[in-house]
Amino acid sequence: MLTIEIKRIHKASYGTYGTRRIKEQLKKDGIRCGKNGISRLMNENNISSRLKRKYKATTYSNHKLNVAPNLLKQDFNVDEPNKVYVGDITCISTDAGWIYLATVVDLFNREVVGWSMDSTMTRKLIIDAFNAAVDKENPEDGLIFHSDRGVQYPSYDYQDLLRESGFLQSMSAKGCCYDNACAETFFASLKKDKQYGYKFKTRAEAKAAIVEYIELFYNSRRLHSTLGFQSPKEFKKNYYFKLKHVA
Repeated sequence: MLTIEIKRIHKASYGTYGTRRIKEQLKKDGIRCGKNGISRLMNENNISSRLKRKYKATTYSNHKLNVAPNLLKQDFNVDEPNKVYVGDITCISTDAGWIYLATVVDLFNREVVGWSMDSTMTRKLIIDAFNAAVDKENPEDGLIFHSDRGVQYPSYDYQDLLRESGFLQSMSAKGCCYDNACAETFFASLKKDKQYGYKFKTRAEAKAAIVEYIELFYNSRRLHSTLGFQSPKEFKKNYYFKLKHVA
C-alpha cells in the first residue's frame, strides 16, 4: 500500500518528487514513514526524480539603457505578501517554434502571481505579465519589482509603468545570476517538472500545459522546502489565518 501511495504522489508531481518531498506529502496525507523506507521502496520500483536540463538563454544585457540599483542584494526574505515581486523571461521549445514566458513571482510565498506568453520576446510580454499580477493582487504603493538587466526591463515603457504605479524598480548586478535566483528557480521547476523529456507540438499546446502547471500544481500543490514544505497558496492561507486569530 505504501508503494501505491508513493507512485501516486510521484505521478502527481510530474515525476519530479524525490524522497524528501514524497515523505513530506505522505505526512500531509496522514501516512507516517521513515525516509529510509521510502528510499528503499523507490529504488525497488525504479522511482526517481527527474534531472534538470540546459536551456536557451533569454537575457540580453549588453545595452545602454539606464539600469536600476539593486535594492534586494540577495535578501529574499519577505514577511508580507505583495511587498517584493521578482520577474524573468524564459523560452519553451515547440515543434512550431519558441514560445516566450514572462512571470512575476511574489517573494513572500513564491507564488506566480502574473504571467504572459507570446511567440516573440518584447516589452509587451513583461508589461502584460506585470499588469496581470497587479490586477490579481492589487498591491499598494512602494512595492519593489526586481529583475535582471535584460533589455526589456530597463525599457522606458516598463520604467514608466512602474513609476506611474508607485512601485520601485530593482535590478541584479551585471552578470550575477544569483541576484535573481528566486525568479529563475520557478523556471527550473517548470522545465524539470513539466517539460523534461517532452516536446510540445504547437504553441497552443505549450500554453495550455504551462497554465495548468502554474495554477493546478505549482501554486496549489507543489511543496516548497523554503516554505516549510507547503504550497504557495497554502503558505499564504496559513499566514492570513494566523494574522486573523492573533488580531
